[in-house]
Amino acid sequence: MKVELEKVVDPAQEAALIKAVEVTDNIQYAIDMLENSCRSIPVIQEDQTCMVRTDKIYYAESVDKRTYVYTRENCYETKLRLYETEERLGANFFRCSKALVINLRKIKGVRSEINGRMLAELLNGEEIVISRSYVKDLKRKLGL
Repeated sequence: MKVELEKVVDPAQEAALIKAVEVTDNIQYAIDMLENSCRSIPVIQEDQTCMVRTDKIYYAESVDKRTYVYTRENCYETKLRLYETEERLGANFFRCSKALVINLRKIKGVRSEINGRMLAELLNGEEIVISRSYVKDLKRKLGL
């Protein structure tokens, strides 16, 4: 992709133009970064609703009809269902099993297992199992 930079004198003249055939995950990520508009989702913390930025989320999991969102240090419950959470999380997230959505930008490394599944190690040291039916799509997304 060709990138051009033109310096301007006045901050009011600053602008970005993206020309693309289609809006891919990378293009959308660049738009979000340029607009400085990081998405967030509502979570429950100590009986009050707070907003957590999606770039801080490592993964979201559904357990016993409840959805939990995990950051580096904390675990929060959200009133959203997993599919609703997945929709709000955006393009950097990937459904890796029936009950789990993982942030692709928080993956440190992956390794294959004997039974066709994969194991993803996250930046915080946690390991997430990637179900067999999702391995092919994950490899494609990661460029493996």
